[in-house]
Amino acid sequence: MRTVGIVCEYNPFHRGHLYQMEESRRLCEDALIVCALSGDFVQRGEAALFTKFARAEAACRCGADLVFELPMPWCVSSAERFASGAVSILAAVGCDALSFGSECGSAETLRRLAAADLDGEIREAVRQRLKEGETLSYAEARQQVLFERLGEDAASLSKPNDILAVEYLKAITAVCPDMEALCIPRKGAEHDVRSQGAFRSAMDLRESLERGEQIAPSIPEKAWEVFERELAVGRKRDPGRLELALRSRLLQLCASDFDDLPDAGDGAGRRLYKALCSGEALETCIREASTRRYSRARMRRLVLYAALGVRAECTKGTPPYARLLACSERGREYLGQKSEQFAVPLLTKPAAARSMGAQAERIFELGASAHDLYRLQFAADDGKTWGSDWRTGPFVG
Repeated sequence: MRTVGIVCEYNPFHRGHLYQMEESRRLCEDALIVCALSGDFVQRGEAALFTKFARAEAACRCGADLVFELPMPWCVSSAERFASGAVSILAAVGCDALSFGSECGSAETLRRLAAADLDGEIREAVRQRLKEGETLSYAEARQQVLFERLGEDAASLSKPNDILAVEYLKAITAVCPDMEALCIPRKGAEHDVRSQGAFRSAMDLRESLERGEQIAPSIPEKAWEVFERELAVGRKRDPGRLELALRSRLLQLCASDFDDLPDAGDGAGRRLYKALCSGEALETCIREASTRRYSRARMRRLVLYAALGVRAECTKGTPPYARLLACSERGREYLGQKSEQFAVPLLTKPAAARSMGAQAERIFELGASAHDLYRLQFAADDGKTWGSDWRTGPFVG
């Protein structure tokens, strides 16, 4: 049986995600589907629409066989580190193929871009371009250099799914060269674009829900049952409450605390601290601290790193365990047959992280702290869930 991995946020799970699962199974003859799912905060540094447990359950009810958590800090990280952490988990649990969405739909184009991005000469050219153009972001400098080398193929590096696809292919080269890449052409609306079609973007669905609009027709029925249940018990994002919680933590920090954050180099950490000292709304501070070189997503990630106490050393290496969030009956059978062969320990009982060594315990503590912070935005939360990440086992479908 083939085992296909998918790196995902499912924020929220929608019909495009279901299509990717179905296409992956079609291409790999009813393969086992294994997901590496972001935790409560996602790659751009924002809070997910629903908790990691609800999103994992929704994915499992819609066809995923195993859902593992991509933990802090990898789930809130640069595209390169995000991809490296997720691919490492999927390789460690035995995936022999990786399925990913793509705007260009050409695996060969993406492979050429990945190979070029790993070329030492091209990397040096990008560094030189950054020195020459102080207002350029790394992404812009890289795209300029690759356009000169590869022509129109480099245009794919302006599309979010293709950007991540290139990083997945780079991670495969580094971690598991034998893993097959399944490039699934993206269907429906582009990323971050509003649409009324059958395949709406996740951003569009999030914004529609926050405006009080109906999104159920764009969500698979079994997933919507999970999300509707979450909303019914009061687990809905409240940006104002989350900002208050973040500010209460950030006010305890000083300028030097921003120096040792991941990706705080080139003055980014101090620039953010200066903006936060203005006392303006958090999003205003992030906007003021951002430039073409320092993206808003990078600044949002720095805010979370600072609030959660994530230090640069936490981002070294790859996830030290595979924490199971949800599984199907087929997934349970797979674990029974294969888990002893995994390259990292399987974590099904959260408390067991304390016996896996200092690094594993520290990583789990970061995720547990992030979960507590995330839940502070729920007005209906009675406080009894504090520390619940240490007590919540996987959903079994």
